Amino acid sequence: MPKMKTKSGAKKRFKITGSGKVVSAMAGKRHGMIKRTKKQIRDHRGTSVRFKADGDNIKKYWMPNG
Repeated sequence: MPKMKTKSGAKKRFKITGSGKVVSAMAGKRHGMIKRTKKQIRDHRGTSVRFKADGDNIKKYWMPNG
């Protein structure tokens, strides 16, 4: 049986914390800043923890070794 491989795109986008949660950058920061309020731009800085169901799917399908 071959080894399970981590998806290359997933390892660039997601990080798994020590407690097993999945952290990623906020969406909606690439372009179209003129449409968004200053508060939205500030709030999308940094990273955030994904919801538990989303994190479980990421770990199961894309980052089995993570």
